[in-house]
Amino acid sequence: REQLKLLTMAEKRVLVTGGTGLVGKGIEWQVENKNPLCEGVKFIFLSSKDADLRDLASTKACFEKHKPTHVIHLAARVGGLFKNMRSKVEMMTENININQNVLQCAHEQGVKRCVSMTSTCVFPDKIEYPIKEDSIHDGPPHASNEGYAYAKRMVEVLSRAYNSQHGHEYITVIPTNVFGPHDNYSIEDGHVAPGLMHKCKLAMAKGENLTVWGSGKPLRQFIFSRDLADCVIWATLKYEGQESLMLSPDESGEISIATLATTIAKCMDFPMDKLVFDTTKADGQFKKTVSNERLKKLRPGFQFTPFEEAMKVSTDWFVANYDSCRK
Repeated sequence: REQLKLLTMAEKRVLVTGGTGLVGKGIEWQVENKNPLCEGVKFIFLSSKDADLRDLASTKACFEKHKPTHVIHLAARVGGLFKNMRSKVEMMTENININQNVLQCAHEQGVKRCVSMTSTCVFPDKIEYPIKEDSIHDGPPHASNEGYAYAKRMVEVLSRAYNSQHGHEYITVIPTNVFGPHDNYSIEDGHVAPGLMHKCKLAMAKGENLTVWGSGKPLRQFIFSRDLADCVIWATLKYEGQESLMLSPDESGEISIATLATTIAKCMDFPMDKLVFDTTKADGQFKKTVSNERLKKLRPGFQFTPFEEAMKVSTDWFVANYDSCRK
């Protein structure tokens, strides 16, 4: 029996698409640091160099080569607000192609569990707070990113279709604002936390003020990429449900943009008197609170890394890898 148990454990092969991005690198860190969930499981991390997931033949060849039993699907064409507005056609068609190809090849390879990552930004623009998983189709997304949003919504629909037609267990997971090592630190196209880190580094080098756009009052829920990775691994290998999952710290852990900026400044030893808020710039949405009630019921003991501790790890990595990181 013991031999049989070892054999079934060793047969788990998890293919991670988008494996070299922020979340993929978080999963790799969990594997390298011997997370007990990863014991006896082989992880294969794909980058865009290994396969063009927009192309069905390329995706098929990759799945036939690696023969996964499980898939964590992180790959997507992504970008900040302006890229989303500029490239709606590509954001929609390329993401639809990627998602269709990955799920089709997973099905053809006999993969029972595929966990695809979406985003809170694909939810309806006008929505009741806190946002819950099942309200994803309750209204149109914000017009600025509708190409990306509708493509990502369809992966949730397609996952359910595979489940009902073929008896699979394909699900989607929805993180809030992710930050951590190996992020994209582009000031133009990156997200708020890595963008601020980059601005802080440049301001320090020039001895200038770090200017944060807006009042700093809007609230966001931030999740450390390594915590998110732990939750995604758990959702793939332990969670047996078919319901989508919000992956986020508690509502009470919402962080204002001002707190985010001061925490980054503190972690990077930036002088606080040079941190300024440009209130002539718009604030954007005040809050986008999500409920993690479903996750907490399923995984009540999980502890998120304290925000300051996670931010210190993230800023230290950025400074140490400044020359080679994506920016």
